[in-house]
Amino acid sequence: MTHKETIERNIGLTFDFVNYLIDNREEVEKLPNNFKLEFIEKDFSKIEHQQSQMTPSNLQNKYVRVKNSFDVTL
Repeated sequence: MTHKETIERNIGLTFDFVNYLIDNREEVEKLPNNFKLEFIEKDFSKIEHQQSQMTPSNLQNKYVRVKNSFDVTL
């Protein structure tokens, strides 16, 4: 996947996730105030795991498993 394709995928997933949060407001309460959001897909889990190691220490990682719906993981 090219850098441009990755960016376009993440932008699309971000809008889908925001719409999910609008429809499921109780999920917003589960999110910390300061975190880095990462989308995890079955085919890209190894890539996402490598990138997560570069997170600044003041941010908490929050992962979202991408299926037909969103599932916030701990």
